[in-house]
Amino acid sequence: MGAHSKTHSKTHSQTHSEGVALPAAPVRPAPAPAGRDRYFDTLRAVALVRVVAYHTFGWAWAGLVFPSMGVMFGLAGTLMARSLRRPALQVIRSRVRRLLPPFWFWGVFVVAAMLVHGWMPGWQIVYWVVPLGDPPGNAWGEQAWEILWYLRTYLWFVLLSPLLLRVFRLAPVPVLLASLVPVLAFRFVWQPPDDRLGAALWDLATFLCCWLLGFAHQEGVLARLKPAAVVPLALAALACGGWYAFTHQAEYGTYDLDENPLAQAFWSAGFVTLLMYAKARFGTDFARLVRLRRLDRLVTVFNARAVTIYLWHEIALILAVPLIDRFWDVPAFEAYLPLDSQWFMFGVGWVLIAVFVLLCGWVEDVAARKQPRLLPGGGAARMGP
Repeated sequence: MGAHSKTHSKTHSQTHSEGVALPAAPVRPAPAPAGRDRYFDTLRAVALVRVVAYHTFGWAWAGLVFPSMGVMFGLAGTLMARSLRRPALQVIRSRVRRLLPPFWFWGVFVVAAMLVHGWMPGWQIVYWVVPLGDPPGNAWGEQAWEILWYLRTYLWFVLLSPLLLRVFRLAPVPVLLASLVPVLAFRFVWQPPDDRLGAALWDLATFLCCWLLGFAHQEGVLARLKPAAVVPLALAALACGGWYAFTHQAEYGTYDLDENPLAQAFWSAGFVTLLMYAKARFGTDFARLVRLRRLDRLVTVFNARAVTIYLWHEIALILAVPLIDRFWDVPAFEAYLPLDSQWFMFGVGWVLIAVFVLLCGWVEDVAARKQPRLLPGGGAARMGP
């Protein structure tokens, strides 16, 4: 869920042996750091932008255009399968170490704020230490902590991955196809309980196929399959997911995939299949992105600060509301700024997210045992000696 920093070559001039200056050599962007893929990095950055946009505007159609959570689980599954070339316990420790310190740092502020607003936790506060279940909280802080389902689900996938990868390797294609069976069983055969366990089971079932698609890409399974075998199945999954979402609006109150696990599972599976297959079969690559240095740097920052952006974006949107309210007290702002526009709130939210990245993002570096930086990438200021 993180990213390595990127540096760029500097423009340099050459001098002829007789002292005649030659034209400066063109700027050549440095290659992506070893192990990084600009296609996947860009998908992760787009997924984060879409998450923030969804939480700002509440667009029900956003998940159909780009199912961010399914994409993020697919990308995480790819990285996990690659990491499991090392001893499983070592990989799990590394993943947990990278996740928990940013979560703890963020949680201190959220828990403290809820305590100030009258919340008194019971033994369930242990889930604020290791989020194997949804951490408890009060209604006042719900907008901030409700996003933690993703971290909980990611953590369980990490813990289960050594077993899942072993099973996947026994029969890759059948296991991949069967990975949609649990969500069907939960919908039509047995309903999980309405508690922490049930919520975890629903989310694991919903995104299991996406995680295994990451395995399929990393293991070369998708690359060996012909388009005629992959594309029709992916389109069929998309059709099933879309059909179920639109035909069950009365039951769920919307066609929003986030409210409909079965539709989410099939739509995300089809979407992620096409994205992964484009990379595996056709070598889709965004390597030329490095020529757009500012955009490339932005993608680098998004990947290196993915956990920070995800955790703090809701708090940024919460704080944007009273901040914009203060703008109404300034006549010039009231006259010339679209203070009542959701797009203005979206922009202010990203400014605040950038502030949180600068103030809190270094925790991700510490968790990864790297030199803390205000921003990752070439030329970023270091913190400390």
